[in-house]
Amino acid sequence: MAITAVRLQAQATGSQPRHYAGLAAAAFLVLVLAAGSMFVGVSDISLPALLAGDADTIDIFWISRVPRTLAVLLAGMAVAVAGLIMQLMARNRFVEPSTVGTIESATLGILVVTVIAPGAPMLAKMLVASVFAMLGTALFLAILRRLPARNTLLIPLVGIMLGGIIAAVTSFFAYRYDLLQTLSNWMIGDFSGVLRGRYELLWIVAALMLVGLLAADRFTVAGMGQDFTSNLGLNYARTMRLGLLLVSLISAVVVTTVGAVPFLGLVVPNIVSLIFGDNLRRAVPWTALFGAAFVLVCDIIGRTIQYPYEVPVGMVMSVLGAVLFLALILRKRNA
Repeated sequence: MAITAVRLQAQATGSQPRHYAGLAAAAFLVLVLAAGSMFVGVSDISLPALLAGDADTIDIFWISRVPRTLAVLLAGMAVAVAGLIMQLMARNRFVEPSTVGTIESATLGILVVTVIAPGAPMLAKMLVASVFAMLGTALFLAILRRLPARNTLLIPLVGIMLGGIIAAVTSFFAYRYDLLQTLSNWMIGDFSGVLRGRYELLWIVAALMLVGLLAADRFTVAGMGQDFTSNLGLNYARTMRLGLLLVSLISAVVVTTVGAVPFLGLVVPNIVSLIFGDNLRRAVPWTALFGAAFVLVCDIIGRTIQYPYEVPVGMVMSVLGAVLFLALILRKRNA
C-alpha cells in the first residue's frame, strides 16, 4: 500500500514538469499564431515596413491590428473558460452560454438600455447586460432542477429552446423600435470594428478568468453534485452563485464589445476534457489556450476566405462549431 502511494506520488510529481512544459509550448504556438494574424488583412502591413518606421503602417498596426488581436485572445480565452464553468454548474458537457439563454439574455439587456437610454456609455450597457445574463442563466438552472430526468441531450435542448424564446422576444422589440440592424451586430461576433479605445472592457474578463482559476477546485467539487459538495464542507449555493456571476459577466462583456461568439464554450472544454480529464485547475489554462487558438484560426479564415472582403468570425465559428457539436453528440451516443 505504501509502495503504491509512493509510486503514485512520484508519477504525479514527474508529470508536473511535462504539464508546464506542454503549457509553455502551447502558449508559444498561440503567440506565434497571434503574431501572424497581425499581418493578415486588407491593409498591407509588412515587417520590413514596420522596422523601416513607415508612419501609416505603424498607425494601422497599433490602432487596429494589435487591439484586434488582443480582443481575439481575450474573448477566446474568456468564453471558453465560461463554457467550462457552465458545464460543471449544469453537470452536462453539452451546454455553454450560447445554448442556455445567457447570450440571448445579455443581448436583451443591451437592447433595453439602447431603447431607454440610447446615449448610455459602454460600461452601463455591460452592467445591464450582466444583470440580464445572470437572470437568464439562473432561469435555466431553475428549470434544470425541475426536469424529471437529467438526460444528457435533453438539457441542452431545453437551453436552446429557452434561448430561442428570449431571442424571439428580443427580435420582436428590436423590430418595433427599428433596431434589427443593430441587433445583428450583437448576435454575430465580429472583430472587424475593434480599434484602440473600443476593446479595453475585455481586460475585465482577464481578471474574471483569474478568479475562475483560483476557484477551480471549488467548481470541480461542485460539479460532483450538491450532496457530495456539502459532505466535504463546501458551501454549494455560494459556489454556484460565484459561477453564475463569472459566466454572466464574461458573456455580457464579450457580447457588448464584439458580439456573440457561438459554440466556443461548448467545443473547446469538451476537447480539453477528452485530453486532460475533468480536473478544473489543470483544465482551465489549457481551455484558455485552446479557446484563444480556435478564435484566432477562425478569425484568420474569416479574413482570407473571401479576400479582400471579410466574413464575421461568428459565422465561421457557427459552421465549424456546429460540425464539432454534432461530432460530440454522435460520439456520446456511440459511447
